[in-house]
This record gives sequence, C-alpha cells and structure tokens, in this order.
Amino acid sequence: MTGNEQATPSTRDTNVGNPDRWLSVVAGSALAAYAKGLTLKTGQTHVQNYTRPLLAKILRGDIDPSVIITHRVTLDEAPEMYRTFRDKEDDCVKVVMRPAA
Repeated sequence: MTGNEQATPSTRDTNVGNPDRWLSVVAGSALAAYAKGLTLKTGQTHVQNYTRPLLAKILRGDIDPSVIITHRVTLDEAPEMYRTFRDKEDDCVKVVMRPAA
C-alpha cells in the first residue's frame, strides 16, 4: 500500500504506521498527509526482539501461525512463489518454504 493509499481513506488527525518501509515510499503523499493532519511513522521492524518469544509460544501451542499461512511450496518453487507474493496474486499472505523431498 502506498502512502497516498494510506492517506486517502484516513480521517483527520490520524496516525499512519509504515513498519519496515523506507520514507521514500511515503514521501509522495506528504501533501495529502499534511492536508489531513496525519502523523506518518516509519521504521524497521524489530524481528530479533520477537523471534524467540513468538517461537516459544508457537511451540507451546499458545499461537497458531497456520491461520496466516496461505501457501506451502518447496524451495524449487521459490522464484515463482516470490512473484506471486510480490504481485499479490492468489490471495498470497504468508508462504512457508521447505526443502525438496
């Protein structure tokens, strides 16, 4: 989603977060954001901080990640699946890749 797409449906005085996005993605929407009084926040996500605690919760059964996994493929299928994910085709949300059997 571009910055313009985020700014357009937003109401006035809203915070718009863009984790793991570079500012240049949002910069084109600066005028739209200014006109609506939006606060734009960007930055990298802190995956390192959450990986171990989340994995522990998954292993205990507290969290079921399968609800967001839409595709399972082998590593041989990775290039094609990357295009599917990038182009937002086939309702692709999260892909799990495994070595070929």
